[in-house]
Amino acid sequence: MKVSISVVVPAYNVQRFIEQCLRSILGQLGAAHELIVIDDGSSDNTLALVFKAQEAWPGANFHVFSQPNEGIPSARNHCLRVAQGDYIAFIDGDDVLLPGSLAAMDQAIAEHRPDVIACDFRMWHPDEPAKSRSVRLGYPVGRLLRDPEAILNTFFADRQMYIWSNVFRRDVYAQLPAPVFPPERLFEDVATVPRLLGHCASLLHLAHPVIDYRQHAAENAVSERWCLDFAAALPLARRHLQARGVADSVRRHFDIAAAYFFVGAVKNSYRLPRADGKRVRTLIKPLFVGGLFGNCDTLVATAGRADMVSNDRTLDAVIIRQVESALAGGVVVNFKRTASRKLKLWRRLRMARRHTDAPGP
Repeated sequence: MKVSISVVVPAYNVQRFIEQCLRSILGQLGAAHELIVIDDGSSDNTLALVFKAQEAWPGANFHVFSQPNEGIPSARNHCLRVAQGDYIAFIDGDDVLLPGSLAAMDQAIAEHRPDVIACDFRMWHPDEPAKSRSVRLGYPVGRLLRDPEAILNTFFADRQMYIWSNVFRRDVYAQLPAPVFPPERLFEDVATVPRLLGHCASLLHLAHPVIDYRQHAAENAVSERWCLDFAAALPLARRHLQARGVADSVRRHFDIAAAYFFVGAVKNSYRLPRADGKRVRTLIKPLFVGGLFGNCDTLVATAGRADMVSNDRTLDAVIIRQVESALAGGVVVNFKRTASRKLKLWRRLRMARRHTDAPGP
């Protein structure tokens, strides 16, 4: 039978979580699905537990591969090489696929055959359930979106740039040069998802939370590399979008999203030793300025345009003021505090979790 969806799990040192992750997938796996696990040279018991799960589900279309420890981007690229499905659904080895998710994706594919299924998800705090919350994307619900400009504008306004919340057709991945996920990057999905969406002519928003995105209790590690990769991720996507000739409105929405990323990197740089933080701030300024479609002087006017998609115009204005302060070299006390839930979310993104132990450049 032809494979409709490849569910792919890149895994590295997740022995505490991998069994729960795989159970959540295997309980939904149908005849038109396959499960692929790529172990990225784990030094713990992860691979043994994956083989144990494979033995416990002998009838499942379940494949296991291993590679030397090369980092999660490399494991994701490995997934793309071996996946056979028309669509590819990524799940990280410490997260959970929520019940009914594959059935909902199957229905979306049968009815619409979109280039990408954009999925809602939950920020999951297993140790503090009251803090868990659903994240709903800004796309329209219940109809196929066929406007590439609207797809990208909403995406940049939402700033939810996770590969696992976007189920792309395998043919869309084939539009990008290999390796699709930039090696040795901590924020490989931030650099990749916008490029993939730039090749999508249709999108269906699945208003069904599909992933419990595990929030770890000790997400406090920030490094110079973390800040630099965070600041450099979107400029990688910008070059591709420019080559694609995206519309002016997409360029404006991109620049506002880039401002959020820049502020997030600056804020976190203050958690480094003083000399290191100062050096990082010096390095990320040209990354930000050179990565814009427009320029810093136009950001205020851009954010104020009536045709801009925004989830919080007040916060947009705050971010731009903080950008101006950072570029002027001022030490603003607000940079040392968390200004909003949105920036808390980005600060938590990938800190001290699966990428922290990825090999360095």
